[in-house]
Amino acid sequence: MTIPTRRKGLDRRLLAAALLALVAACGPAPPPAAEAPAEARWIGTWATGPVSLPVPDEAAADSPLGTVPRVAGQTLRQVVRASIGGEAVRVLLSNQYGTAPLDIGAAHVALRADGPAIDAASGRSLTFGGAPSATIQPGSLLLSDPVPLVLPPLAELAIDLYLPGDMWGAGSPGTGHRTALSTTYLSPTGDHAGAPDLPVDGTTLTFFYLARVDVSTRTAPGAIVTLGDSITDGTASTPDTNSRWPDFLAERLVEEYGDAAPGVLNVGIGGNRVLSHNGGMETILRRGAPFGPGETPPDPNAFFGPSALSRFDRDVLLQAGVTHVVVLESINDVGFAYDNAWPAVEDLIAGHRALVQRAHARGLRIYGGTLTPFEGALTYSETGEAKRQGFNAWMRSDSAYDAVIEFDLAIRDPDHPTRILPAYDPGDAIHGNDDGYRAMAEAVDLALFDAHVAAAASN
Repeated sequence: MTIPTRRKGLDRRLLAAALLALVAACGPAPPPAAEAPAEARWIGTWATGPVSLPVPDEAAADSPLGTVPRVAGQTLRQVVRASIGGEAVRVLLSNQYGTAPLDIGAAHVALRADGPAIDAASGRSLTFGGAPSATIQPGSLLLSDPVPLVLPPLAELAIDLYLPGDMWGAGSPGTGHRTALSTTYLSPTGDHAGAPDLPVDGTTLTFFYLARVDVSTRTAPGAIVTLGDSITDGTASTPDTNSRWPDFLAERLVEEYGDAAPGVLNVGIGGNRVLSHNGGMETILRRGAPFGPGETPPDPNAFFGPSALSRFDRDVLLQAGVTHVVVLESINDVGFAYDNAWPAVEDLIAGHRALVQRAHARGLRIYGGTLTPFEGALTYSETGEAKRQGFNAWMRSDSAYDAVIEFDLAIRDPDHPTRILPAYDPGDAIHGNDDGYRAMAEAVDLALFDAHVAAAASN
């Protein structure tokens, strides 16, 4: 169990008093020798968990999950919020799920001013191996060249991509993130990358081809990756307000540590599971009810991503500067199983132990979160609730994690512990609202990161 702390003001006052006493006792100190500036290194400031964006079929127009717009010969302006600042940036693009090459006609980054407008003075054109355009082969990643850009902590960054072709050309799926919860602006036809006020022909809450943004920093100690499902992804939070629990965690870290705060990289994917590739949400939403005993859930749906076990390397270990992982996963493992015996609690434990072992093998600290209530949700069953309770009992008593974060206690109703507190429930009985996600972030004890911040500061 972790307990939130507020040590900053007290610690600094005690340190200041101690230093004053030491100076008084020792007399004037000689002028300090000039120190070499810390060496800059690349640390992740923003990330997402890419999934496949399949070519829409005829039924997509009435999908309860909404549609992904077709992008052809247009410029995308996508807005992401940095967790930490730096003096230069680079952007990682992904065509992981594409079956055809993806042409990038132009790319640009700038600080966002408001809406689709940017701070033009901060704008920088991105290049790839020195070229202003590039082609990303199917299944491949593309890292931009670094560009100098002073990025403050928690600043919003606008990333423009001009796609001269059809994103679904030759029937190729796109790669992106369905639940961006941040408005992406689509231009009329043409290259408008870097336009101070982008002409807007449409908007969507989807990220396209973005995987990660890194900053060059001399002060950040590393990055924290938050691995999870829709609860970590921020489903039901207010769009364009950065109200996911990892967003609030990033704000707390910046408030506590300033420029020495670690980055926070949110790779939550809605519907994600630890043990198996996920699916079924689209069908559940269409029918308005979960699957009952003896019913078989549908085949995996590409929108909800590969299992946490299978994406751990991509979404955690390959992040720039990762030092810590926070895992909040398995409510979908138990929910989508309904009344089926598999996965049993022992299976969930085995999956989480595997995540811990892989993190430790890379020298990372990894913290696990207790599963939050879901009574009243479409995926709820008494069998699933029993598994949730069993899993949480393991987390609290014999967990392999380096520490356990009590997300369950943070948002559950004390009078009805199998339900979310009404003040934190957006109405679906499984996600948090903005206040609920803030409460989850407050449940993270920042002392879990103190030693690493202090060690980085001493180097």
